Amino acid sequence: MEHQLLEIKARVESLEAVRKKLKALNAHFVGTFHQIDTFFNVPQGRLKLRMVKGEEKATLIYYEREDILGPKRSKALVLKISEQELFRSFFEKVLGKKVVIDKRREIYVYEETQIHLDTVENLGTFVEFERKSKDFVKDNEIFEDLTIKLEIKNKDRLEGSYSDIALKNRSKY
Repeated sequence: MEHQLLEIKARVESLEAVRKKLKALNAHFVGTFHQIDTFFNVPQGRLKLRMVKGEEKATLIYYEREDILGPKRSKALVLKISEQELFRSFFEKVLGKKVVIDKRREIYVYEETQIHLDTVENLGTFVEFERKSKDFVKDNEIFEDLTIKLEIKNKDRLEGSYSDIALKNRSKY
């Protein structure tokens, strides 16, 4: 299935502060999930296998996304995979493992926008807004309004993905 998405990702010092603001906005809490994303080497875009602790099926996600500080547009292809360990092992052998991102993700929904509060192993804490995009200008205005309500600073926005940060950190050593 193909999706057109818009997202913003930013580093935050306190997830608790954002959580309190979401509660004040009456955002709907969906749940907390332990996600392990294995990124594979591909010639363009990003390919990851998302395994969620306690779920039988994994999700294979291929996406192409802008790497900019502002709202990023992306196109994603998504498949459900039933034999997740076999599939991960197969793709690691065929494509090579790029990096693994281990995170705890709290998901909230506010006015059709998913808000993720992420604690990413070895990287820190982040907030991400994601919504299916129908109208870039309108969706961008919604994101800007949310950044104000949740007090997300422009200087804390990220250009790339968690995998990019992890690879950059790894290359420092």
